[in-house]
Amino acid sequence: MTPTVLRTGPYRFFFFSSDKDEPPHVHVERDSKRAKFWLDPIELEWNDGFSVREVARIRANVEEHREVLLKAWHDFFSD
Repeated sequence: MTPTVLRTGPYRFFFFSSDKDEPPHVHVERDSKRAKFWLDPIELEWNDGFSVREVARIRANVEEHREVLLKAWHDFFSD
């Protein structure tokens, strides 16, 4: 299960239901490109295919929507 928690521009922000044992983070995809950002603090974990400029744009989106992303994470994984 991969719930989509945000769509902005061409980007889909989501996480995997199997991510429960990791710290809060979000995966981002566009076409066949993907990246993973930790949410607290915001940090790029890995990038597969995005340019440096695009990673910066995605990071700005993560920063702008951090509270929404964290709430979605905690709501989904709360016991």
